[in-house]
Amino acid sequence: MADKRELVLKERKLYVLKDKMLRTEIIQLHHDTPVAGHRRKWKMTELVTRNYWWLGITKDVGQYVEGCDVC
Repeated sequence: MADKRELVLKERKLYVLKDKMLRTEIIQLHHDTPVAGHRRKWKMTELVTRNYWWLGITKDVGQYVEGCDVC
């Protein structure tokens, strides 16, 4: 098992361990900031997956965007 302090890369993307709070924070940083501009599901998924990867990333991003009152 990998030490939590180690970075794990998958195809040059940072693998995010199964930590719901961390994954939500990553999605928030790509969605809720003024620069991000509350993008829709597919654009958000593309932005997040430029640097990060985890199993179910598309589903997690979709659920987050669907729950956004601003969008």
